Amino acid sequence: MSADLLYSETERDLAAALADLLADRAAPADVIARTERQETCDLKLWRTVAAEIGIAGLLIPEALGGAGASYRELAAAAEQFGAFAAPIPYLGSAAVATAALLSAARSAAVAPSGPAVSSDPAAASGLDADDPGGFGSASSGPAAAVRAAQLRAAARASAGTAAPGTRAAPVSPAAGLLRQLADGSLTAALAVTTTTRSAVPFPALARVAGRGDGGTVKLRGAIPAVADALTADVLLVPADGVPSALYLVEANGPGVHRTPLVSLDMTRQLCDVALDDAPGRQVVVGPAAEAAVSAGLAAGAAILAAEQLGLAQRCLDLTVAYVKERRQFARPIGSFQAVKHRLADLWTTITLARAASRYAAACLADGDEDAPVAVALAKSACCEAAVTAAQECVQLHGGIGFTWEHPAHLYLKRAKAASVAFGTPGAHRAALAGLVNLPFPGPE
Repeated sequence: MSADLLYSETERDLAAALADLLADRAAPADVIARTERQETCDLKLWRTVAAEIGIAGLLIPEALGGAGASYRELAAAAEQFGAFAAPIPYLGSAAVATAALLSAARSAAVAPSGPAVSSDPAAASGLDADDPGGFGSASSGPAAAVRAAQLRAAARASAGTAAPGTRAAPVSPAAGLLRQLADGSLTAALAVTTTTRSAVPFPALARVAGRGDGGTVKLRGAIPAVADALTADVLLVPADGVPSALYLVEANGPGVHRTPLVSLDMTRQLCDVALDDAPGRQVVVGPAAEAAVSAGLAAGAAILAAEQLGLAQRCLDLTVAYVKERRQFARPIGSFQAVKHRLADLWTTITLARAASRYAAACLADGDEDAPVAVALAKSACCEAAVTAAQECVQLHGGIGFTWEHPAHLYLKRAKAASVAFGTPGAHRAALAGLVNLPFPGPE
């Protein structure tokens, strides 16, 4: 496909609004201080970003109360979150869990499990079954809070009306959850190990252990190192059964135990999730559940690549500004040829990674069949760019770059931790080789 890799006016406006907010609410000193607290996630900032700016509903169609935007806008937002190492659970909720639920809602629209009660089979989910991307007809969405609020109000008003002589279509579990995610009243996380990559066997570390009350099942199992689960209101749990399915579990419900971990990147703290006969309600089952989990993981890899891109650019900007001011031998160190070459190489690396990230977001937004290739390329390129940029930031800042007060260590930790999340660069390159039918030399 011929994709437009440039930023639209909407994306630029959204990025500018987030940059202003994060500069005020997520200053480096504040983020560093938060990593030493018991609650490392800034829930107050997340509520502002999710509800007032509308990040939580970017991917969700207007019919379900969202902004009806696409991965392009969410990727542009993720670049800003990476640039500030923002300690908020947007990745797990607004990207991964939302993408999984959108896939589940599409499955319900195409093949409803119960008898049809509406002449429109897509009405039960609020999605257009003919929409390949599953994100509604709008290709771009609003960044302003006022516009997002208007969309949600219109969706609530339209939801209360029905054609004369017809019964209201039942809302699928996925669509109901998406409505709550869209307005920021609910935060969700996909309960998989953070290193899980898309296009792998169904990552079920829990199993169905029996039947519960009210149509629920009892889930048992342990899922280590889950991202964004500590602050989640609900968990989406892939579980083995006959057949396997994706289940909704209340994060604070009985039988659910979350144990915080000391993570390398404490701005995105991990936790172990243990389920001991935890009640779970089925969201989607069988191949549709596998497709939903795969969609969530692919979204996570693509948006995390965009976050890494923003982090790399911030490291480059900080380093360039520093080498222009720091003087040795009566001249700025940026005038030394060796420093110039290192920064020029880094700029080239980041520019190439930006093209890969933008292409991945465009492919996912348009439902392009090249999306698996684009995501694998973006994840590997952007993660390597971020790690390199963070290392150069530490080294070229000299002694100050190694201190706790300077934010360079925040970027290095986040770049390193994010490089293994949703598949390492090596794993994605191996997958990429298979996707384009090229021999791969083996593990790195």
